[in-house]
Amino acid sequence: MPAFRAAYLIHGDDHGRIAERRARLRAMAEEEAGTAGVEVYEGDQCTPAAVEIALSTMTFAMGRRFVIADGVERWKDSEMAPIAAALKSADPETLTVAFFAREEGRYKAPDKLHDAVKKVDGQIAAENNVKAWDLPKWLEAQAKTLKIDLDREGAKTLVAQVGERQQRLMRELEKLALEHGPGAYIGPEEVIDSCATSAEKKVWSLADALVAGDKQASLELLLELRQQGERVTGLIYNMVRRLRDAVSVAEALESGQAPAQVKRTLRMPPRAADKFIKDVGARDLQSLRQALAAMADLEVETRGGLGGVLSEDTAAIRAVLTAAA
Repeated sequence: MPAFRAAYLIHGDDHGRIAERRARLRAMAEEEAGTAGVEVYEGDQCTPAAVEIALSTMTFAMGRRFVIADGVERWKDSEMAPIAAALKSADPETLTVAFFAREEGRYKAPDKLHDAVKKVDGQIAAENNVKAWDLPKWLEAQAKTLKIDLDREGAKTLVAQVGERQQRLMRELEKLALEHGPGAYIGPEEVIDSCATSAEKKVWSLADALVAGDKQASLELLLELRQQGERVTGLIYNMVRRLRDAVSVAEALESGQAPAQVKRTLRMPPRAADKFIKDVGARDLQSLRQALAAMADLEVETRGGLGGVLSEDTAAIRAVLTAAA
């Protein structure tokens, strides 16, 4: 049986994480006291007056009672005296109140609510969105709580693979912890193997083969992906994205930038970045621009912009062979 405190205040601008914590606490409360023992105040019902009455109400029901107040970010310091008094006089053995503040702009949990929760030895937790540039460091810290060792490059790769949403990042991190077990060292390669599906890996391999100018590999991968049911329009996005990166790298190298300097601008694992820069360096800038133009023509062709003379597969094969030339 979990031990509950008299009060909780969960606040911050990570609204998704706050919703998760509310759902978890409510589930635990209903398991402990049943649905009748849990009172929820949200929206227009979540007012200081309504919650103060709920905290002060005497009940002869057996066991612990739970009060959930979701929306306290709109409360004001001037309204907190009755809440503080009700918390102070409530029996911590029979009542638990949880305040949730989904903060944004000027809407924040009142300072005096923080003080009131502290005075009854309650728990205060901030759930804030992490800035994009701090995500790798944050992921390393979260990995330690899961008893795995995620290195900085692995953390950067995870962000590059799945995006910047903390909830999605945590799910992928938990998956890595389950796959590799306690004490495991996780680097970029492990992240890529875990996060990407077989089809996704082939899509990126196709894009890399185009950059490298490998006609045979490009054609084989295109045909495999089409046999697996991948749509040409879906493949174009990743091919174009990789080729744009290649053109940018080629332009940077041609302007005199050192490979090490260019590498720092790429959002990919170190080994992959080294190979990418090497492949780009082996081709001239004009050929990469022509490859990008071929993909643009393919996109227009698949949308019927060039008259739709060729079938989608034929147009894709022609574009891939032109891009890899």
